[in-house]
Amino acid sequence: MASSGNFATLNPLVKYSTGTFSNGNLTYASGSDDGYTSTIGLNFKSYCEVRVDAINSNGGTIGFRGATDEDEYFDVVSFQENYQSGKIYHYKGSTNTAVSIANIGGTVSAGNIIMMAYDPATYKWWVGVNGTWRNSGDPANGTGFVFQGSATMFENMRSIHWGAWNGTHTHTLTFNFGQDSTFGGQETAGGNADGNGFGDFKYSVPTGFLATCSGNMVLSDDIDPAQTDDDYPQKQFNTVLYTGDASTNNPVTGLGFQPDMVWIKSRGTTNLYSNAIFDSSRGRAKIVFSDSDRDEDSSTSTQDLVSFDSDGFTVGTVYNSGSNINNDPIVAWCWKGAGGTTASNGSGSTTSTVQANTKAGFSIMTYTGTGSNATIGHGLSAKPDLIFTKRRSSNQTWGVYHSALGATKYLALNSNAAAGTDSAFWNDTEPTSTLISLGTEGRVNANSQTYVAYAWHNVEGYSKFGSYEGNADDDGPFVYTGFRPRMLWIKEADNADDWVVYDTARSTSNPVQKVLRYETYVAEFDGSGRAIDILSNGFKIRTSNNTINQSNTFVYGCFGDVPFKYNNTF
Repeated sequence: MASSGNFATLNPLVKYSTGTFSNGNLTYASGSDDGYTSTIGLNFKSYCEVRVDAINSNGGTIGFRGATDEDEYFDVVSFQENYQSGKIYHYKGSTNTAVSIANIGGTVSAGNIIMMAYDPATYKWWVGVNGTWRNSGDPANGTGFVFQGSATMFENMRSIHWGAWNGTHTHTLTFNFGQDSTFGGQETAGGNADGNGFGDFKYSVPTGFLATCSGNMVLSDDIDPAQTDDDYPQKQFNTVLYTGDASTNNPVTGLGFQPDMVWIKSRGTTNLYSNAIFDSSRGRAKIVFSDSDRDEDSSTSTQDLVSFDSDGFTVGTVYNSGSNINNDPIVAWCWKGAGGTTASNGSGSTTSTVQANTKAGFSIMTYTGTGSNATIGHGLSAKPDLIFTKRRSSNQTWGVYHSALGATKYLALNSNAAAGTDSAFWNDTEPTSTLISLGTEGRVNANSQTYVAYAWHNVEGYSKFGSYEGNADDDGPFVYTGFRPRMLWIKEADNADDWVVYDTARSTSNPVQKVLRYETYVAEFDGSGRAIDILSNGFKIRTSNNTINQSNTFVYGCFGDVPFKYNNTF
């Protein structure tokens, strides 16, 4: 693994940035009604400095904001540099309405250096000028903060970054995230996590706070590639490509681990087969199909998926999936569970059988419905952000929960329909760190019917399930994930549109535009109308195509290669 330690810059890919970037994207001259964010999300106690190079009579605002939404006013907490003597504002929602939170006094002038510190654990923010913290602030001791938010207040921010918006007030600012390209100051510990570099600032960094540097990003030891175990992202999820040979024994290797969930899709145009999903909890012979409501199928010992292997899997002759069509290009998306080991989970009102990989936030559940409101245990350590549920008999569509939509909404994996509202799916009750709530809908909880469910939760640096607002422009939204996605799917929530699936195995360079779809068996599509860029810290929409970028809400899910913490993303 390469060393870590890339310092943040401002991000020119964020669409609401209409001003001018320079100086390696550290200096920003504001435009009109625009904004900007840093390239690194603040999941650690972070410090930065901002030099005011030029300012008009009213000044602009700086602070922190969400990174994803297109509207320049969306969830900003900012310090008004000059206007009305240094007020703190919170802009929440997509309206140009500010709530004045506090007045910390004093204006700033060209040449002044603004200091900022942020603690994500307590949502506290400190502001200072020229070496003195306003409000008698003491970040090291957690006192004198100028603003304190909450998880509820920031629920729409997705991830928090240094940045702000300017309205009609203009300024030119130079940020120092630890590079100190122009400030000239003192070296302060808090740069590269591997010790090869330090943040360099004008003023002393408060004890416990760090430079805004990728090496300081917080990751779980369970998926950190720098750890000595074998649990890093490429050992939890991977995509593999292969060619079918129609034999009874075609080993697919190079995956890097033994998978417990294998999702196979033929890519060719000659023989069109459904998306086939296998898992080691139900056994290699059992298949459900993401693009169909049909019953679970069973194959013989030499058909479809023959075995789960230490470095991949083996496929046999085709029975009811496109797993081994002769000379056909095929993709498989694969997740690691618990090696096929299941356990009875009695945490809920209905007992489930669970295979959980708590390190990667992934669980496979099987259960029997009751027809009444119920709960089932999922075996994970955090609330699921995504749940796919399929009844295994009687031709029923899928039920999908996504945390960005909430428990009052549902999607169907085998349909392009917009998100629906129905309490009978999740009983209008959010999942918890132990339980999933089920209503009386037959697609998730019919009496005496058997089900399989797959659940995932966000894992910093590895998996992300969120949403973004489209802008119907070829210069589309940038979505911060904190890692380079290996596989990504996107689904519009407001209207009927495709489940669009990308991966960097099929598309090895930007723009990524080879598309498969979860809700249909059609062949792979390759075209600029679905183009995106896969980046080291997220993805950027490069088309105005309605499927992924009309002016509506889109939900997504993705799994990564290597976290953005590391400067070698492969």
